[in-house]
Amino acid sequence: MKLFHAPGSCSLGIRLLLEEIGAPYEIDLVDVQAGQQREPAYLAVNPKGKVPALLRDNGVLLTKYPAIAFWLARNYPAAGLLPSDADGEAPALELLEFIVASLHMRGTALIMRPSAFASSAEAQVEVTQIGRDVVERGVSQLSREIGSNPYLLGDHFTLPDSAAFYLLTWLSNLEVPVGDVLTEYFHRLAARPSAQATQRG
Repeated sequence: MKLFHAPGSCSLGIRLLLEEIGAPYEIDLVDVQAGQQREPAYLAVNPKGKVPALLRDNGVLLTKYPAIAFWLARNYPAAGLLPSDADGEAPALELLEFIVASLHMRGTALIMRPSAFASSAEAQVEVTQIGRDVVERGVSQLSREIGSNPYLLGDHFTLPDSAAFYLLTWLSNLEVPVGDVLTEYFHRLAARPSAQATQRG
């Protein structure tokens, strides 16, 4: 498999999952700061012009974080990334969607790139504050979700934990307070061998 990956982006979470399952993969780095994702060479591979993208062994490309994460979990069940029953699977997918679609796309995206949503400096300040409000509410919700558990769904690392890992990595750089519960949780995630491996190579 080949992961199209931009360091510092949400594709970090997919790399974490690939390390968790232990399957061989290679990385094709995409320099999003330089706009490489919009260049013809990359668009020929992924017309959506985004990362992450995962080229499977059969030559089929998967895009979008939740879809890639779900496919990995279902095709490598021994890693235990997703409960096998519908009652367990639904909360996992619900939390994954909450992190990716709400905290990331409606929160951190506004904080990090306000110029993509507003043209004037005044409006950009407002956009940034909207993003921070979304993230702060979301952080409170995640703290309640994890409670005293080691991971979001209890004792085991699952798909939503991978998304929380990349999100919390960003929040430390954005100076968004996350509180003791999520700070300890992030340290627990960062100590996993899979997370350590994402910092190499």
